[in-house]
Amino acid sequence: MGGTTLVQSDGHAPALPAPEAVPVFEAPPEPPAGRGRLRVVLAGLLIALLLAALDQTVVVTALPAVAGELHGLGRMPWVITAYLLGSAAALPVFGRLGEFTGRKGVFAFALVLLAAASALAARAHTMDQLVAFRVLQGIGGGGVLAGVHAIIAGLVPARERARHLAAAAAVFGLGTVAGPPLGGLLTDHASWRWCFDLNVPLGALALVAAAFGLRLPGTARRARFDVLGALLLAAFSACLVLLATRAGTAHPWHSRVTLGLAAATLGTALLLVVAENLAAEPLLPPRLFRRPAVLACALTGAATGAALFGAVGYLPTFLQMADGAGAVRSGLLVLPLTAGAVLGSLISGQLARRTGLCRLFAATGCAAAAAGAYLLTRLGTATTWPAYTLWTALLGTGAGLAVPAVVRAAQRAVPA
Repeated sequence: MGGTTLVQSDGHAPALPAPEAVPVFEAPPEPPAGRGRLRVVLAGLLIALLLAALDQTVVVTALPAVAGELHGLGRMPWVITAYLLGSAAALPVFGRLGEFTGRKGVFAFALVLLAAASALAARAHTMDQLVAFRVLQGIGGGGVLAGVHAIIAGLVPARERARHLAAAAAVFGLGTVAGPPLGGLLTDHASWRWCFDLNVPLGALALVAAAFGLRLPGTARRARFDVLGALLLAAFSACLVLLATRAGTAHPWHSRVTLGLAAATLGTALLLVVAENLAAEPLLPPRLFRRPAVLACALTGAATGAALFGAVGYLPTFLQMADGAGAVRSGLLVLPLTAGAVLGSLISGQLARRTGLCRLFAATGCAAAAAGAYLLTRLGTATTWPAYTLWTALLGTGAGLAVPAVVRAAQRAVPA
């Protein structure tokens, strides 16, 4: 899921044994502080993470109202896609900038950008303006996602990290799947613009908590930022998203546009690989992906994220069009995903902290999520609500079990 963030450096680590036996590499610890201040900082981080997660899906149930007011029915999917595109391209960039220039400042900038873009999105007068502001929102949200996990890794010792990562994963899952019902509620009883205005006061609260409570050591080194890698990553992400959203819908699979997008996606991917192998300080160090643990974590995070976002993004639309549910009701019907994701995250975090068996919980969560996703392919107008609830809860629980274990395993597999 969009929250799987790798905290990495350029030091070389020894060959790694099985995940359960991987030696723990500690991030530089925070100077000693009272637990009260630590709680304030963690609360601010979780509020920021909640905002980033909500922004991914809060407009799902509001899209018909948005398209009607802004006269952009054909551009509805871009309201969601624009945010995800900006987030995907920005997340590794902000993670790397935090390593070089300091995590606190980068995190604060991302949070301010997210809040400012939200205020602009709430005042959009055309669909094109809204899509542009959603891209900015996504860039800020990607920075928040990277910053929260990196700061937790720096604040919390490795033996306690699973519990806090579980809390972060639970909040992220809660925000992701609570977005549709909240967006429906705001749309029906206030205005869809409140889906964005709500971010401003909450973002300010999170910023105050981080600014006055967070104390992190200075960066250990300075280096040249990989501008070429960042540009190629953004180009690859844009081509991939365009291919996924346009092929088979706006353009036939065999059309020149689709084939051109496929070629551009493959070409930018190959150029990115070459550039990262030649860069002195690569944005995505290739040596990390030669570690089986890191590669497995990346693939697992992508798979669980696709399953969860696919369900959250399309179930409300299906329920509104096939079953005639309203905005609020269609949003409430995805709440089993919320309960499952939160419960799975809490269970995974607590048990992984006590046992260290990250691989077991990741595998169990993936199996449960795959089963839930498969059952949802059988969804139809004749599906009973108990069956629907069970299927969505199974998917959410599986994703909740997998994500904290994946993040912790990835952080254990690399130097600080």
